[in-house]
Amino acid sequence: MAQAFFGGVHPHDMKAATNEKAIEQLAPPVQVVIPMSQHIGAPCKPVVAVGDLVKVGQRVGEPGGFVSAAVHASVSGKVVAVEPRPYSMGGSMMSVVIENDFQDTLSEEVVAPSDPSTLSNEEMIELVKNAGIVGMGGATFPTHIKISGGIGKCDTVIINGAECEPYITGDHRAMLERTEEILGGAALLAKMFGLDKVHIGVEDNKQNGIDAMNAMIAAEKFPVEVVSLHCRYPQGAEKQLCQAVTGRQVPPGTLPSEVGCAVFNINTTMAIYRAITQGMPVVKKVVTMSGSGMVEPRNLECPIGTPISYLFDACGGLKDNTYKLVMGGPMMGMAQYSTDVPVGKGTGAMLAFCENEEQHVDAPQCIRCGKCAGVCPMKLQPLFMYQYASKNMLDELEDARIMDCMECGACTYTCPARLHLVHMFKTGKQKLGAKKMAEKAAAEKAAAEKKEA
Repeated sequence: MAQAFFGGVHPHDMKAATNEKAIEQLAPPVQVVIPMSQHIGAPCKPVVAVGDLVKVGQRVGEPGGFVSAAVHASVSGKVVAVEPRPYSMGGSMMSVVIENDFQDTLSEEVVAPSDPSTLSNEEMIELVKNAGIVGMGGATFPTHIKISGGIGKCDTVIINGAECEPYITGDHRAMLERTEEILGGAALLAKMFGLDKVHIGVEDNKQNGIDAMNAMIAAEKFPVEVVSLHCRYPQGAEKQLCQAVTGRQVPPGTLPSEVGCAVFNINTTMAIYRAITQGMPVVKKVVTMSGSGMVEPRNLECPIGTPISYLFDACGGLKDNTYKLVMGGPMMGMAQYSTDVPVGKGTGAMLAFCENEEQHVDAPQCIRCGKCAGVCPMKLQPLFMYQYASKNMLDELEDARIMDCMECGACTYTCPARLHLVHMFKTGKQKLGAKKMAEKAAAEKAAAEKKEA
């Protein structure tokens, strides 16, 4: 039975433009730009050079540390550059640029296991690791680490099919069109974790997706239970999803594994299925193209590294008065400064806005209504955090649990004064991190001087 979590908001889902449009295969671009960082953790190190010929699925970036994930060529062709390129998170990132030969030649590195059912946990985790799979709902944490760290500790696996952000419909379409991959990946996770059943949490505005999965579960006897959830943002956040599905509350400062849960995105689950059954790494991504500035909203599957300008062209371009581009959903997505940034593993949507959808004031003033505290799913006090961050009161900011903020945007959405709350929280986290680094450096220096003396 679905449970309720604290806080949350109910924005209009804005999914009607694409929720009945099937996933379309986008014709590959002339060039793809593969960023060396598409995950939380250290960027990858390029292992190809200008002039090299590469094939689909060939590794072009080696993990840069323990918390890292390999990246692969999404098209076959010639490497024409290894250099910094515009990056969706701002600034630039070292990238491998491949000129497409349009042959889609598959790399010899892509080898399907002869019998996936005989694989051990270690072998399956190694396949997931080699495939470069990350949390593809946007979190981008390396999946092999989550699996290996959760086995023996987690008694509940939850597949995140909430897709609670407005506009985005890629997961919904996958439920209808790629049901077997989702349930097959869920069954593999059940096997790895040693469980009899895996839960898939889906908001009830995707009833036909729920019905499609339930029909296949009944027919094929998959070890999966679909949990229908009432629509509420941010239900797709893993801590809130844990509570909604199991009733367990994840303590502040901890991960879902603390309460015996492991959460995986729908796209991640399908990627696990493809890696273990086909040996295929992550080379494609489904992206919802929507928003009032989009001429023809669509759900497009494209190679990783496709410039977003190419996706806009495939949707008939942008309307003349488009003023803002957002990668991701409107609540947690990142505004983009360039149409040259490429699609990454965590890219779920590209939104374009041209109407009066962004309301702001030049000099916002808090009216002390308390709505921000009422909707915060982490039970924080956004108003005080805003004041501490704006006045550089970093000790107080840390005491206010700023690091527990998941930047979901519920407070900003509900604020009648239009305070730039989430922006200030991001800035505050950066300031707090810089302060801690400076303190660590000072302590190390003092220790070294004491030792020399």
